[in-house]
Amino acid sequence: MSSNATEERVLAAVGERRELVNEAIDEEVPMAEPQRLYEATRYLLEAGGKRLRPAVALLAAEALADVEPLSTEYRAFPALDEGSVDLMSAAVGLEVIQSFTLIHDDIMDDDDLRRGVPAVHEAYDTETAILAGDTLYSKAFELMTNTGAKPERGLEATRLLATTCTRICEGQALDVSFEHRSDILPEEYLEMIEFKTAVLYGAAAATPAVLMGADDDVVDALYQYGIDAGCAFQIQDDVLDLTVPSEELGKQRGSDLVEEKETLITLHARQHDVDIAGLVDTASLDDVTESDIDAAVSELEHVGSIKYAREMAEELVRESKERLEVLPDNEARGLLEDIADYLITRGY
Repeated sequence: MSSNATEERVLAAVGERRELVNEAIDEEVPMAEPQRLYEATRYLLEAGGKRLRPAVALLAAEALADVEPLSTEYRAFPALDEGSVDLMSAAVGLEVIQSFTLIHDDIMDDDDLRRGVPAVHEAYDTETAILAGDTLYSKAFELMTNTGAKPERGLEATRLLATTCTRICEGQALDVSFEHRSDILPEEYLEMIEFKTAVLYGAAAATPAVLMGADDDVVDALYQYGIDAGCAFQIQDDVLDLTVPSEELGKQRGSDLVEEKETLITLHARQHDVDIAGLVDTASLDDVTESDIDAAVSELEHVGSIKYAREMAEELVRESKERLEVLPDNEARGLLEDIADYLITRGY
C-alpha cells in the first residue's frame, strides 16, 4: 500500500473514532464551577488534536476482541472472559493526560502557541493553567476507575497510568537536564523520548488489554508496540522540524536547531565533528532566515545525520509492527500497523 493510501486509511479510521472521543470528552469533562478553571481545563481539548492515543486504545481493543471495527459499543465492550468494560472512559482518560502534559510543557518552555491557538497560560494566566493541568491529571485517574472492569484489572490499569505519568515527568526532567550538557549520547536521548513521549502510546495500546483480561505476554507486546511507535513519532518530529516548510509546520522551521534543543540528528552530527552551535548564526527565531536553515540542513545531510534519524525511526516502526503478531489477523490490527507507518510518513 502506498504511503498516501496508508495515510488516507489512518486519517479516516482515526477521524471516525475522534468524533466518538470528542462526544465522550464533553460528557466526561463537563463545564463546572469555578467556571474559569473549567474553561481553561477544556480549552486545549476543544482546540482540536488528532486523538491518536485514544484511537490506538480503541483499535487495540477491537483487534483483541477480533470484532469488526466500530461494530461494538465502546461503553460496554466485551471482556475476553465475561462481562464488559467501558473502554471509552479509559480512552478519554488517556487523552486527558495528553492535554495535561501539553499545558505544563508550554509553561515550562514558555511557548505561546499550541494547536494554532494561544497556549493556556497565555489565554488565561500561569496560575490558572497549572490548576487546569492538575485538574486534568486528577480527572484521568477518576476516569480510569470508572471502567467497570474487574477490580484487579481496574487496579492494574490505574497502576499503569500512574507509572506512565511518573515516566513522563522523568522524561521532562531529563530533557531539561540536557540543556546543561554537551556530552549526551544517542542512547540517553532515546531513553528521554521513550519516557517523555512514547510511554503514553504504550499505555494507550496496553490499557485495553489489561482491562479486558488479556494474557501478560499480550499486554507486554502491545505496550512495546506503543513504545517503539511513539519513539519513532518523536524522531519524525525532529526530522520534520528541519525539512518541512514553516507554513506547513505552523512554526518556524529549524526552531529546535536555533534554540539548541538536542535531537537525535544533532547528537549524531556532533559525533561527526559538526559545530552545532555554529550551524545557525543567530540566537533568535525572529532573525533566522530560510537560507540559514537550508545551509544547516545541507550540512546535516552531508554528514548523514538526517538519514540516520530516518533510518532509526523506520527500524522502530518495523519492530513495533512485529509486536502486533500476538493479535488476531484482522482489520483493526492492520490499522494499528498503518498507524505505526503513518507516524513516520506524515508530513506535519
